Amino acid sequence: MAGEQQGGDGPQLAEILSSPRRDEAYGRLLEGPPVVEGRHMADIPVWLVTGYDEIVAVLTDPRFSNDLSDSGLTGAFMSLPEDLRPYFTATLAAYDPPDHTRLRKVVSREFTTRRVLRFRPRIEAITGELLDDLARLADIDGLVDLVEHFAHQLPIRVIGELLGVPAGDQHRWRSLAEGLTAGDPGRGVTSARGLVDYMSQLVTTRRKAEDGDDLLSRLIHVQEEDGDRLSDEELVALSLSILLAGHRTTAALIRTGALLLLSAPERFEALRNAPERIAAAVEEILRRYGPAEIGTLRVCREPVRLGGVLIPRGALVQVVFASANRDPRRFSGAEELDLTRADNAHLGFGHGIHYCLGAALARAVGEIAFGRLVGMTPRLCLATPAEELSLTPGLSPGEKALPVRFVQRADDPAPR
Repeated sequence: MAGEQQGGDGPQLAEILSSPRRDEAYGRLLEGPPVVEGRHMADIPVWLVTGYDEIVAVLTDPRFSNDLSDSGLTGAFMSLPEDLRPYFTATLAAYDPPDHTRLRKVVSREFTTRRVLRFRPRIEAITGELLDDLARLADIDGLVDLVEHFAHQLPIRVIGELLGVPAGDQHRWRSLAEGLTAGDPGRGVTSARGLVDYMSQLVTTRRKAEDGDDLLSRLIHVQEEDGDRLSDEELVALSLSILLAGHRTTAALIRTGALLLLSAPERFEALRNAPERIAAAVEEILRRYGPAEIGTLRVCREPVRLGGVLIPRGALVQVVFASANRDPRRFSGAEELDLTRADNAHLGFGHGIHYCLGAALARAVGEIAFGRLVGMTPRLCLATPAEELSLTPGLSPGEKALPVRFVQRADDPAPR
C-alpha cells in the first residue's frame, strides 16, 4: 500500500541499549521513519516508535495494550518462581483499564503532589546532611564519589522515609534491589524473595500501628476502608514498585545532572546567579538525558496505522523516549542542552494514563539536589576529565562512579 514502510531486521534495540554510545544511536534513529520494524531483546521482532507525535499517539490509544500476558513474551521477571512472579509483574505499568484505573485511583489518593510538597522540608534536610558529610567522607586528597555518597543515598533515604521503611533497613533493601539486576539468576531469586518477605513483614508491622502517616500506612488505611479494591498481594507489589522504580531512576538523574553541571562551570554559575531557573534545568536534563530511555513494551490489539505503516494485530510495540525527546519536529535545537528552555513538554515521565506517579517527587528531589550542589561552587569539581566519564542516559547510569574533589574550608566539620 502506498506510503507504507516495509521492515527487515531494522534497528537492534539490544545492541543500542548495551552500547556505550547509545545516545548517538538514539539520534540516528530519528534519521529514519518514526515507526520502523526492528528487533527487541532476544532477537524478538518489534515495532520501534521513535517520533514524538507517534509515541504520544501510542500512549493514548487503548488499542496498544500494556498487558503482555497473552503475547507469549517472557519478561525479565518470568524466570522467577511462580509464587514470586506476580509481585514484580503485576504492577501499574503492566495493567490496562479497568484494573489499571482501579489500582491507580487507590495509590493516587495518597501519593499526591500535596504529600510531596509537605515532604519537601525533609528532602531539603536529608540533602543537606548528605552534602555536609562529603567533607567527612573525602579522602586526604579531597576525593569522594558523588554517586555512592549522594546520588544513591538521597533517593534511598527520601523514598524509604516517605514510604515508611525504617532508616536502619534501607541498606538492606538497596542490596536486595541490586541483586534483582545483578545478572546472577540465583541471586535474583534470593533477592526477589527477600524483598517480598521484607515488604510483607513491613505491611504487617504498619498495619498494627495506629497513627502512621507514612505512605505505606496510608495505603493500608485505604485498603481497609475499601478492602475489595486492593488485595494484600497488590499492596505489596505496589509498595515494591514505588520503592524500586524511584530509586534507580532518581539516582541516575542526579548523577547525570551533576556531571552536566560540573563539566561546564558556566552552567553552574548561571544557575547560581538565577536559582529560579533550576526547575527548568531539571526539566531540560530529563528531556535530553533522562533515565527513562524506553517505555513499557506494548502489544497491538488490532491493526493500527501509525507513522505511515500498518502495525498488525498481535505485534509488539516499543516506544523510544530517548529519541522522541530530541525530535526536531517537536523541539527547536533538540540536540542542544538548553537549561532555559521554556516549551518543554518532554516524555521523561511518560504520557497519558500511565504517566509516572512519582513525577512530582522526582522533580522535587532533582530541584533540591541541584540547588544545593549549585550553591557549593566552587568547592566541588570533577576529579576526572569530563570526556572520560560516561554521559549515556540509561536506566542505571547512577551506578557509575562520579569522582569529585571536595575543597574543604577551615570551618568544615572535622572528619569523624
